[in-house]
Amino acid sequence: MFAMMEAARLEALHLTQDPVTGLKAIIAIHNTRLGPALGGCRYLVYPDEQSAIRDAMRLAQGMSYKAALAGLAQGGGKAVIIRPAHVDNRGALFEAFGRFIETLNGRYITAVDSGTSSADMDCIAQHTQHVTSTTSEGDPSPHTAMGVFAGIRATALARLGSDDLEGLRVAIQGLGHVGYALAEQLHAAGVELLVSDLDAGRVRLAVEQLGAQPVPSAALLGSRCDILAPCGLGGILNAESVGQLRCSAVAGAANNQLASTEVADTLQRRGILYAPDYVINAGGLIYVALRHKGASQVAITAHMAKISQRLAEIYAQAEADHRSPARIADALAEAVLYD
Repeated sequence: MFAMMEAARLEALHLTQDPVTGLKAIIAIHNTRLGPALGGCRYLVYPDEQSAIRDAMRLAQGMSYKAALAGLAQGGGKAVIIRPAHVDNRGALFEAFGRFIETLNGRYITAVDSGTSSADMDCIAQHTQHVTSTTSEGDPSPHTAMGVFAGIRATALARLGSDDLEGLRVAIQGLGHVGYALAEQLHAAGVELLVSDLDAGRVRLAVEQLGAQPVPSAALLGSRCDILAPCGLGGILNAESVGQLRCSAVAGAANNQLASTEVADTLQRRGILYAPDYVINAGGLIYVALRHKGASQVAITAHMAKISQRLAEIYAQAEADHRSPARIADALAEAVLYD
């Protein structure tokens, strides 16, 4: 375990269980050099406990890098609650998690993530102030989608020569809160949409409301398109899947899209521009971090403009150095966190 922590440069790993509610939770704190660790809470089924721990550690590191390049005074952390087969009282489970967060004395602030909602954050907030994206603060998903949309425009400019998206074909993998909101914005911009999701109802809605073309999940990566937008869970880009891609760029909302950094090098060699995920999807973090501190919507919107600016800088440096944007982004984030 300590070897895993050292490899990820993780500051701390906290585990708790509560037999009364069924809570089994992990909080990974990666880096607090810039401020308290902030990161969402996942509530998912995992094949085993080690998989849950690895997920928390990997995501916490991504949050540190995301905050560093977004210019936020926050560290990176992540929480994972292993979803039990049966829960008698979901509210009580999240209240127990709130009590766990309170024991960390402000070193970690939680927020919504895959499998959790603002209502869950309300339960947590009954026992700690170190929580955001509650019902009163709002769902960060629309802001994540706004940032990704701006990032797609910056990516189109860098790879295709124009940030006018009208007539482009974008393939969206995953139509959750962020993916669907992104699809709506792209549709309004005149984009032709290819979509896939494990939820057939979400796909049907996109077809009916947005004129999207449905594609089976297994076939989406190989679909011919201008931009692929992964918006589901991580690890979609691996040594096998990148060989299937028929796109000019990859720019989406999912965290940890790359199975390894070497995959980014393969994309580079194939001439596929990759938008580092923790840069392009930083809108939600910017929103929850600044909203939690009482910032105005005007200030939040102004800060979100840094997403496309940062991507443009990364793309320019990647082109000059003949390196993957993922390598450039990692180096920039590590310079902030460790130099």
